[in-house]
Amino acid sequence: MSKYQNFKLASYVFAYYLDRATPEKIKSDLAFHQKHVGLDKVYLETHRALVDVPEEKMLAAKKIFEDAGVEVAGGITTTVKVGEKKPSVYDTFCYSDPAHRAELTRIVKYTAKLFDEFILDDFFFGACKCKMCIEKKGNKSWAQFKLDQMEEVSRELVATAKEVNPACRVIIKYPNWYESYQENGYNPGKQKDIFDGIYTGTETRNSNYSSQHLQRYMSYSLIRLMENVAPGRNGGGWIDMGGAMGNLSVYLEQAELTFFAKARELMMFNFPSMVNNPALAALGVDLDRVDAILSKLGNPTGVSTYEPYDADGEDQLINYVGMLGIPLEPTPEFDDKAPVIFLTQNAAYDQEIMPKLEKYVREGGIAIITSGFFRATADRGIFDMTSVRPTDRKFTGTRYQLTNQNVATHNVHRNDEAITFTALNYKTNSTWADVLLHVNDFSTPVMTEDYYGDGFLYILNIPDNFGDLYKLPKDVVGAIAKNFARKGKMFLSVSPKFNLYLYDNDTFGVFNFNEFKEPAEIVILGDEYAGFEDLETGMKITTPVRINPRPMRWGDCAAFRPEPVEKVYNLPVFGGGYRFFRLIRAE
Repeated sequence: MSKYQNFKLASYVFAYYLDRATPEKIKSDLAFHQKHVGLDKVYLETHRALVDVPEEKMLAAKKIFEDAGVEVAGGITTTVKVGEKKPSVYDTFCYSDPAHRAELTRIVKYTAKLFDEFILDDFFFGACKCKMCIEKKGNKSWAQFKLDQMEEVSRELVATAKEVNPACRVIIKYPNWYESYQENGYNPGKQKDIFDGIYTGTETRNSNYSSQHLQRYMSYSLIRLMENVAPGRNGGGWIDMGGAMGNLSVYLEQAELTFFAKARELMMFNFPSMVNNPALAALGVDLDRVDAILSKLGNPTGVSTYEPYDADGEDQLINYVGMLGIPLEPTPEFDDKAPVIFLTQNAAYDQEIMPKLEKYVREGGIAIITSGFFRATADRGIFDMTSVRPTDRKFTGTRYQLTNQNVATHNVHRNDEAITFTALNYKTNSTWADVLLHVNDFSTPVMTEDYYGDGFLYILNIPDNFGDLYKLPKDVVGAIAKNFARKGKMFLSVSPKFNLYLYDNDTFGVFNFNEFKEPAEIVILGDEYAGFEDLETGMKITTPVRINPRPMRWGDCAAFRPEPVEKVYNLPVFGGGYRFFRLIRAE
C-alpha cells in the first residue's frame, strides 16, 4: 500500500547498477529508500549504451523488488554502440541505419519478454545526420524528416513489443526541452496515440547555468502541457540531482512543482545515486507535507496558453512569464472558450491562428500576445486589430509609468537595473499603453491594449533577453498580471521569481523562489471573497492593507469601463518557501 494518498513514488534503476550489484546490495539499497520515502514502483533498465543486463540478473533483481511489495516495470535507454561512430549527440540510434534498427528490435523484444510494461528514457530521439540520414531526408527539412521517421519507428517499436507480449504497455518519456522536440523527432501529436502512455521530464536543475534556459516554473508548466496532450495518460514527472548537487532546495522544488501540477507519480533518477544521499531523507519529509496539501486542492487552472505541436519561436518564454507570478495552463489546442488566452510566437506556427484570434477577440475574448507573436503575424492580419507597429529601434531604461486608461492614476516606478526593449510605435487614442518605459523624454510601450469588437487585445513587449523580465519592478509586474487576471478572481503584485498556482475549488498556492522575503501582495477582485486562510495552519487574513481606487470617468468621457473592486493584502511567503490558501467567501 502506498505511503501517499495523492501520488506514487517511483525510482529508475539503471543498467550499470543492475549489471554489477549483488542481491545483498540491492536489498540494502531498497531498505534505505523504504526507510526515507517508501517506493511504490521501480523501472529496471535492460539496456543502456554498452550494457545489456543478463536475463538471470534481471529476473533476480525483479524478484527482490516484487517480494518487497514494489511494483516492477522495465526501462530502455536508446543509446547504442554498433558499427562506426555516428554523428549523433549522446550516441542515440541512427534510425536510417538497418543495423541500428535491428539492434533496437532485439532490445525491445528482450525487454517485452521480461516485463508487462516498460518506459523509454528520453534518448528516444533522432539526432543523427550521417550520410544515410542525409540521403533519406531528401528535400524535407530536418525537423519534418525526423518527425516522420520517428513516427514510423514508434509504430514499429510498439508493434514489436506487443508481438512478443500482447499485454505489454509501452511508455514514452518526453524530455524537458519541449521547444526542440520537432528537430529531434519527438512527435507528441502523433505519438500520444501510438504509445500506451507518456511521461514528462520535469528536471529544471540550475536555471542560472543551463544552456536549456530552464526556469523553475517548467516543473509545473510541462506537466500541465503534457496532461493536456494526453489527458489521463501522463504517467508522472521525472526528476534528478543533475544541476542540483550544490543546492538541495533546487532538487526538492522539482518534486514540489511536479505535484502541485497534479502529476500522478514521481520518478527519481536514479536508484543507486540516492542511496546514502541526504536529498532522499529531505524529500521524504517534504513529500509528507506536499501530500497533505494536495488533499485540499482542486484541479489546476490558469490562463490558457496555446503551444501548438511542433512549434518553436520564443523558446521557454512561458516559464519566464510564469516566474512573474502569472498562472498559465499550456495546451496544444486553441481554446476559444477560455476567458483569457496567452499567445507567444510559438502560437504563430499555427497557419490559421489569425482567423482564430480575430474571431475570439471580436466575440468578447481577452487575448494577450507577445511582441514575438506580433512580429510573426505582421503580414497575416494582426495590423487590422491594433495601431501598434514594430520598429528596429532599441531603448534601455529603468523608469516605468503605469497608465492604464481605465484608472485615472499615473504612477512612476523605478528599478536599479536597466532593461532594453524594442520600441513599438502606436497611434494615441487608437491604442492605449498600460505600461510605458521612459527614457530621456521618450517612451515606448511595455504593454498596450486595444478595444476590438466585444473583446480586448493586449501586446506584451518582451525584451530580447527573457531573463531581463526579472528586472521589472514589483508594481509593473502587478500591472501586467492584472491584465492576465481579467475575468479572474485574483492576481499577484510581486517582484519577479514568484509562482502562483490556481485551482478550481478556490484554493491557490504561492512559491517564492527569491533568497529572502520579498514585498508581495495578493489582489482579490470583486466582493465575492473577504480574504483567505492558510490551508496548513488555518490562519486567516481578512483585513486588506488598502483598496485600490475604482475606475472613474476621465475628463470629458461619458463613462468608464466597469471593473471589480481590488482588495490588496500583504502575502507572507518567505524566500525559498511556499504556502497554500483558500479564498474565504464573503458572508
